[in-house]
Amino acid sequence: MASRPVPIRPGRFLPRDPRVDAPYRLTPQLVFRIGILGFLTLAAFAILFFRLWALEVLSGNQFLIAAQNNQLRLLRLDAPRGPIEDRYGRVLVQNTNATAVKVWPADLPKHGQYAEMRRLARILEVPLADVTSDIKKHRGDPLTPVTVKDAVNESEVHYLLEHQTEFPGMSITNTYVRQYPYGDLAAHILGYVGEISPDQLKSSKGYVLGDKIGQGGVESSFDKELRGRPGQSQLRVDSLGRPISPIEPKEPTTPGYAVRLTLDAKLQRAAQQAIVDGINRAQADHQWYARAGAIVALDPRDGAIRALASYPTYDPAVYTSRKRSALAPLLDPTLAKDSDYPALDRSIAGAYPPGSTFKPVTALAAMQEHILSPYSSLPCTGSYKVAGQTFRNWNPFVDQPMTLPTAIAQSCDTYFYQVGKAFYDLPADRGQPLQKWAKTFGFGQQPGIDVGPATSGLLPTIDWKHSTFTKKTDPCCWQVDRLWKPGDSIQLAIGQKDMLASPLQMARFYALLANRGKLVTPHLVSAIEQGGPTKGPSQGPLVLRGYQAPVKELNLDPTAISAIRDGLFEATHSSAGTSATTFAHFPQGIAGKTGTAETHAEGANGYVAPTNTSWWCGFGPFESPTLVVCAVIENGGFGGAVAAPSALEVFEKYFGIKASNVSSAQTD
Repeated sequence: MASRPVPIRPGRFLPRDPRVDAPYRLTPQLVFRIGILGFLTLAAFAILFFRLWALEVLSGNQFLIAAQNNQLRLLRLDAPRGPIEDRYGRVLVQNTNATAVKVWPADLPKHGQYAEMRRLARILEVPLADVTSDIKKHRGDPLTPVTVKDAVNESEVHYLLEHQTEFPGMSITNTYVRQYPYGDLAAHILGYVGEISPDQLKSSKGYVLGDKIGQGGVESSFDKELRGRPGQSQLRVDSLGRPISPIEPKEPTTPGYAVRLTLDAKLQRAAQQAIVDGINRAQADHQWYARAGAIVALDPRDGAIRALASYPTYDPAVYTSRKRSALAPLLDPTLAKDSDYPALDRSIAGAYPPGSTFKPVTALAAMQEHILSPYSSLPCTGSYKVAGQTFRNWNPFVDQPMTLPTAIAQSCDTYFYQVGKAFYDLPADRGQPLQKWAKTFGFGQQPGIDVGPATSGLLPTIDWKHSTFTKKTDPCCWQVDRLWKPGDSIQLAIGQKDMLASPLQMARFYALLANRGKLVTPHLVSAIEQGGPTKGPSQGPLVLRGYQAPVKELNLDPTAISAIRDGLFEATHSSAGTSATTFAHFPQGIAGKTGTAETHAEGANGYVAPTNTSWWCGFGPFESPTLVVCAVIENGGFGGAVAAPSALEVFEKYFGIKASNVSSAQTD
């Protein structure tokens, strides 16, 4: 009897597949796959095991040290910068203890960071934009603190200490800041100190982000000597960055060296005041655009600068306080213009048409080229015509022959127009000898001063015209403008039109006349000295390095120089001399030349007003000069009325003598 098949309950077993003989037997393919999976699993566990073993056994000490180091903060300590002194040891810049507020970017909260910085900036009265900008600079180095403010007053410190928990990442530390005992005295010369910029960091070796570096003036030019060697200390903190131990010194700082200048602080103060007095004189004479000026005083024997004054000026301490209102005229272009650019050092970076103070340059070049004899006469008239153009004399009533000394003394324009025309009429193969000699005398190039930046001025030449006036710059008249015409030589002969020079360049040339033919290199730094107290009561500072600027002998014709010197002395002592009313009764013999350079000033609503820049350059005592003074008052009017009395104030301070019967004259 056939058996009956057992019925399969639905949902419990799958029906048998007649195509599979042994449905529960492992096939070779399945075994291979399971083997690969097992191998990969074992390999993964082996890698994890060996990694854990390496971390725990091989690198255990290393990570222990790293964990401990996470509790330590290494602090870079700025070394006390060296002092800056004048030639007599008067301290112009020194250090003072201060309290600084810093923030650690790594400890700032991820949320609310901007609000914290805004509140901190408001409390400390510093620009928020500066703070946030500094923090952005440290994105690549979050463990270096960012200085919010260097010199924090006592009330600000107390408030921040009471609310320290509200400012995570903030720290209050002791530091040094620069102090200026004489206020704004020689601000442009001294410069200031600020945090190094990314561009400076790229071009400077031995500095790190957050370091303080000299910015401008002596602080910048001699930063490596002044800054010393930074030290290092450490501080233990908790996981929130809060200090849990006192600061422990690790490496001491080394103070910077002292820098001694050739400057005389008292003469510098007199020069700065003389500029202000000159501006007041000009405005009293209705020269309303007179608001700025510069004075240079240097030793013609070696080029040592005794005074280098520029006005308007500023107090360098504003860079320490970082107050927006005080910094705005120095940093904001619009406010700087409205304030007559107080950050500009006009004595070395200001470029002006020198006017008649340039006439001795023309005279000396003409005599060196043998196109002028110093004691032969040329007519001095009220005007001079050439190529259909009339060039007028500043004194329209004069009509007499003059020798060179007399022409210099009375500043006869038409005399020098003729000399300029003689230069123009030279054969082409002679080149441009006036410009060649002017360049030899230091014009159109850097004066070589050890603190800058200084302007090269502008010495116009044929090549300069060709490169300046092109079809792109002047589509209308470029072909005519690039021609060197008789008027160009004539105007250059009296220091007008395109000619530009700085007061320092002019003072350097007058030093050449004073020392009878030597071109000095102006310099401000005389020595680098060991800082700190001296070892004995009679022992002076230890000089580590002295500076002697080069003096170049030009081998000029002594007769030519003597003729010019005679003219400069007549200008201050003869009855018709352009500055005789100022210097004739001064006990020391002073020789010098006035200048009145035609220029223009920008008035309200874009109005351009014609004005005159006032000059005077000269030296004394006449026989053995020890001081050259060059004064310029922007838009001040006649040189004899404004600049000459300002220069006299400097000579009065230098010699310790007051002049008598002083008056000014409306002379060129």
